[in-house]
Amino acid sequence: MEAPKLFISYSWSNPTHEQWVIDLANELAESGVHVILDKWDLKEGHDSVSFMEKMVTDPQITKVAMICDEVYASKADGRSGGVGTETQIISREVYENQEQGKFVAIIPERDAQGKAYLPTYYKSRIYIDLSEPDNYADNFEKLLRWIYDKPLYTRPEIGKRPSFLDESDGISLGTAAAHKRAISAIKERKSFASGALDEYLSTFVSNLERFRITEKEGEFDDQVIDSIEKFLPCRNELISLFVTLAQYAPEEESIQKIHRFFESLIPYMSRPENVNSWSEWDFDNFKFIVHEIFLYAIAILIKHERFDEVNLLLTQQYYVAGRSDYGKYVMVGYDAFWEYLRSLEHRNNRLELRRLSVHADLLEQRSKHSGIEFRYLMQADFVLFMRSEIMQADFYSRWFPDTLLYVGRFHSAFEIFARASSKSYFEKVKCVLGIDSPSDLSELMEAYKTDRQRLPRWQFESFSPSVLIGYDQLATKA
Repeated sequence: MEAPKLFISYSWSNPTHEQWVIDLANELAESGVHVILDKWDLKEGHDSVSFMEKMVTDPQITKVAMICDEVYASKADGRSGGVGTETQIISREVYENQEQGKFVAIIPERDAQGKAYLPTYYKSRIYIDLSEPDNYADNFEKLLRWIYDKPLYTRPEIGKRPSFLDESDGISLGTAAAHKRAISAIKERKSFASGALDEYLSTFVSNLERFRITEKEGEFDDQVIDSIEKFLPCRNELISLFVTLAQYAPEEESIQKIHRFFESLIPYMSRPENVNSWSEWDFDNFKFIVHEIFLYAIAILIKHERFDEVNLLLTQQYYVAGRSDYGKYVMVGYDAFWEYLRSLEHRNNRLELRRLSVHADLLEQRSKHSGIEFRYLMQADFVLFMRSEIMQADFYSRWFPDTLLYVGRFHSAFEIFARASSKSYFEKVKCVLGIDSPSDLSELMEAYKTDRQRLPRWQFESFSPSVLIGYDQLATKA
């Protein structure tokens, strides 16, 4: 790469200032910049005005730095001396040339009030401050990035437009205003934050009915996929609420509200009371939606190390009166939020997708629009699975960790268990598994090892609980 050419415009204010400019020029030269300075490049017999004009207008001079001390600013405004001549040329270029990235003011000193000395024509523009020794290194880097056109922050590559935005018949829960009010109240700890949270969650639950598939047209699995795609904006809205609660209000009262929120979603996963004819998969869109948002709630709380709050959601049972398929049971565990989706199995066969789990694929693909890395979902899924195993739930109430189909890309313990090699961290995290010491896991780990306890499997794909939980290292370090 050819060295960028930079012209330094400055005033001969005093010997100290002149030396400061020379030192700066030397630093830039050592950083690969071709600096053009009158003391180096303007020789006897040269036309000084022509030199100045060429330095400013020559397209090969890619950058012009104006060293704005008190004398420079005064001469620029008064159009006096060489600085005044350069100012007439520079100001015209700054105002008329649409490419304004060629010029920048550098501040070597400030006035008694701490204000920068700037020519009038430059006062509204951004400058680089080299007046403070403590910030000199950082701002010198900023100067180099400007010269080389290598800014610290660059625009990311624009991704694909989310498919749900192209749907002409998108579904809204009408929660936008309530969501904004709740987020603001929680962050600012307003007295009405609790009520605002209630308002948002109750509106969400009531209006989720809008996603019910009532008219079966074409292939039903297409309708299920369409429904959960349209739910994406609503899911992301809820994710932002979970993040806000984890960061600003992880108190028991808030988590109890989230517990009741999920409790009120369970009826959506089965036949409503006024429906007499139905198929097992008629409610698969709701089953997917509820499972996904529960997984995100746990993932976010774990990510923010709200372990006691996770334990509360996993320990307290959920009231399901009115759901006939639970028979006499009106209180159930968190495993109620996972169910096998027959419609997705049908889709896999109908379209000959040959996927090990369409459910897992959807969770992985949709995580890219969530703001939460997929590894946090897998970590949460693993916690939910292990908790159900440790609590010795029967086979039909085991939590099936769909996302762990993708765990092949991880060959070590999940983050919270890697950290739990520390005894103090283990003491914090052990509640999410419902254990007191690593030895409480020994019988289960041995059962996995001898295949007495069967692991979830996708054909030949499975995972190692011992590896993912870092069993051999738990609570072994100070």
